Order: sequence, then structure tokens, then C-alpha cells
Amino acid sequence: MKIEIEVEGKGKAIAELDDRNPKSAKAIYESLPLENKALFWLEEIYFDIPVTLEEENPSKMAEIGDISYWPPGYAFCIFFGDTQPYSEVNHIGQITENLELFFNVDEGDRIILKKYNKEL
Repeated sequence: MKIEIEVEGKGKAIAELDDRNPKSAKAIYESLPLENKALFWLEEIYFDIPVTLEEENPSKMAEIGDISYWPPGYAFCIFFGDTQPYSEVNHIGQITENLELFFNVDEGDRIILKKYNKEL
């Protein structure tokens, strides 16, 4: 499963969902499209989404490019730099194309998540 992450007016990135937390990944994928405004925690972009999930296989560590769900804040997270989660997250995938886009995001930028369609 692939998703497209668009930062309105700035570009798009692609992420591949994986099996580290398959229930979380599937629930988020099935709820797409989603959008909200970017918030920051160091080199992590996050925003709340209308998906309520419990911890699945939570992790205190993140790698650059991880995308995750943060259960306490019902938030979608993008780890684009050398930052660790505020608290445990459910990793759901990895940015596979255009990670550098997220260094140009400003707080309040509109981010749109949708299922990836290579024909578009």
C-alpha cells in the first residue's frame, strides 16, 4: 500500500506502508483521504486525524523517513530529520520518494494524505 503526502503549494512525497503495525496502517489507509495543518515537534511534522487507534507494537525510537501514528494525540507523524518521538508511536511506513520536501514545510501548511495512484 502506497500513499501520497501532498504539502499544498510545495510538492508531494510518496510513502510505502509496511507491516510493523498492520492494523494501524490498514485503518489509516482505509480512512484516506485526510488533511490537516502541519504542526512541529523538532524535525517531526504531525497533525491530528479522525482515526482512533490503540498502541499496537509501540516504539520509542524512529528512523529518518518513518511515518507513524501517535495514539495519545490521534496524530499522523512524519519523521523527516534526526528526531525521536515525544512518546511511543505505531510505525506504519516509510517515505520512499521526496523526503527532502518536509524540510520546506512551515507550521500551518495544509497537508493532504491520499491513496497513491500512479496514473495521476
